[in-house]
Amino acid sequence: MLRQYELVDRVLGYDPKADEALINRAYVYAMKQHGSQKRASGDPYFSHPIEVAGILTDLKLDTATIVTALLHDTIEDTGSTMDELTKLFGPQVAGLVDGVTKLTRIELTSERSKQAENFRKFLLAMSNDIRVLLVKLADRLHNMRTLHFISSADKRQRIALETMEIYAPLAGRMGIQEIREELEDLAFKELNPEAREALVKRLNEFRESTGDVVKKIATEIRETLEAAGLPCEVIGREKRPYSMWRKMERRAISLEQLSDIFGFRVIVDDVPDCYRALGVLHTAWPMVPGRFKDYISTQKANGYRSLHTTIIGPQKKRAEVQVRTRKMHEVAEYGIAAHWLYKEAAGGDATGEFAATFKWLRQLIEMLEHGASPEEFLEHTKLQMYSDQVFCFTPNGLLITLPRGATPIDFAYAVHTEIGDTCVGAKINGRHMPLRTKLENGDEVEIIRSQAQKPSPAWEAIVATGKARSAIRRSIRAAKQAEFSKLGRQIVKTAFEAVGRDASDTILERALGPLRKHDLNDLLASVGDGTLNAAQVLLTVYPEEPAPKASRKRGSRANGKDEGSGSVRVTGRASGLAIRLAPEMFPLPGERIVGIMMPGEGVIIYPIDAPALEEFDGDTQRWIDATWDIDPEHPQSFPARLRVTAKNEVGSLGHIATLIADYGSNIANLSLAQRDMDFYDIQLDLEVRDLKHLTRIMSALNGLSCVNTVVRPRR
Repeated sequence: MLRQYELVDRVLGYDPKADEALINRAYVYAMKQHGSQKRASGDPYFSHPIEVAGILTDLKLDTATIVTALLHDTIEDTGSTMDELTKLFGPQVAGLVDGVTKLTRIELTSERSKQAENFRKFLLAMSNDIRVLLVKLADRLHNMRTLHFISSADKRQRIALETMEIYAPLAGRMGIQEIREELEDLAFKELNPEAREALVKRLNEFRESTGDVVKKIATEIRETLEAAGLPCEVIGREKRPYSMWRKMERRAISLEQLSDIFGFRVIVDDVPDCYRALGVLHTAWPMVPGRFKDYISTQKANGYRSLHTTIIGPQKKRAEVQVRTRKMHEVAEYGIAAHWLYKEAAGGDATGEFAATFKWLRQLIEMLEHGASPEEFLEHTKLQMYSDQVFCFTPNGLLITLPRGATPIDFAYAVHTEIGDTCVGAKINGRHMPLRTKLENGDEVEIIRSQAQKPSPAWEAIVATGKARSAIRRSIRAAKQAEFSKLGRQIVKTAFEAVGRDASDTILERALGPLRKHDLNDLLASVGDGTLNAAQVLLTVYPEEPAPKASRKRGSRANGKDEGSGSVRVTGRASGLAIRLAPEMFPLPGERIVGIMMPGEGVIIYPIDAPALEEFDGDTQRWIDATWDIDPEHPQSFPARLRVTAKNEVGSLGHIATLIADYGSNIANLSLAQRDMDFYDIQLDLEVRDLKHLTRIMSALNGLSCVNTVVRPRR
């Protein structure tokens, strides 16, 4: 455990202007408050805040943060109060301690929904002052270093998992790589001890066979650069086990094939020297193609800047080399904490210089404000934090940083939400390309827009950024709400007219209070999505009206009618909105249909003869009259399924496919369900205009000599 004077000396070593008296006062106060409390290890509890403060001195943080570390558990675990801390240590320190206390109280749990909700609060609590998170990261790091003292295996697993999923990625996004890597490795040790132990054993064997190769390579690199007139410092290190294991898993390679077991950092005086040093390295040793990255001209989202290259270096060993200036090195080591390190040098505030480092947090808070659910926010956040990067440009030369795997849709939303919402196409490097195309480093992307465009539900499956996914879901929710409201109005109007009652807005507003709805749109949308039925609204507005009878059996619905429950018009495939075609049922224009109200989902359209309708026979309130409303001038395509038994002879499949094409239909999917010596069964998913179109195709198929039977399966 650090002694009082050792902690003060550490802080004064990098900040001679630090408030020594404040640190001493906090040290003594915290020791007194924690008194005889013990940790799971048996050590005095006070050793924990001291070690947390020590971790933060490695990041060279300001006095207020060090004092906060010393006091961070006093409100939670002792009798200290905010008023007392404000009086003794000032409002800034008290505010930081309060922020850390809030994070402690909302510590993430293993229940996913609760974890997601707590993480929203977590981000909000730290958004006012990032130092709150720095203290929390140091707190988590020390807890992970002592995790083995916790007796419960389940608790250790839970803490390790949330460390791997939340805290380590947060440290990475803040640019504090050392803390991120140590957190990952400590969590890896708990989550997969066998894999880590096997890897460490292999590394030890490898180290014994190669000797102190890191020191030898570092010395040779330094001597080569100095001989070229470039004074430098070269730091060599071996990667941590988890970092190696992750790359081996991702690339499906062995330890011997891993190119960057050894990492070397070359630190030079200025940016021009970085590029000169790179030239010397590539002249002295062959570089590995495809392994060069320039993060100086295009820095990472967390502010990281360096040149990366991999060489077949001294002793024929592959080595990853990072070339950077001293200031870049400080940012790479301390990440967002370097803001305080350079605050004095920048004349009191380096916020502008480090603004890009905070950008990801602002984006997360923006998504938090618009997210529909905590789980959705947690999903977006993980997408943001775990991503590698590609750098793309607008036609005007604006740099857009995106995660690897991003598409033009991600690019459009990164520029502006409105551009994403109205995106209809994209040019990549001057060529029209599909919106699902994955972007590469250096791509120039031009977004083609139309004000008539709306985000498609299919986009969600091809985007890689949380911002794009959040905006797409928000737009789809708004469109669904509008559709549900429109559908609800139609259902309510039909139900009211069936008993001769008025369904004007003024009349319907009487139901808002009793049914606890905010406004008329909310009421109608609830009817449209099935969480409220029209009969409830009718009886609320007109309590004297007798309840609609609901005793009819399915047999009486042969024409799909249900006068009492409202009706809907089906104008198309309507996928993903208020009215949807039942999957695997394939209703077509020209055949009788009926709607089933599914609470929270809207109306699902079934053919009237679908066997699946039997399960709804006892719940007549959910049946909705439905009719087709297709414009014959603008025919649409609808999915249909056929099962064909054909002769097992050469050319049969070709004849079937040709006939389908001749009749103006397209095969969306084809599978062989069964095959024997004489026949085989084919399942065909077609795109047709209506029932008449499908019937003509079936008749023509039956006329082929190679076809035995054609049926339209029903489930």
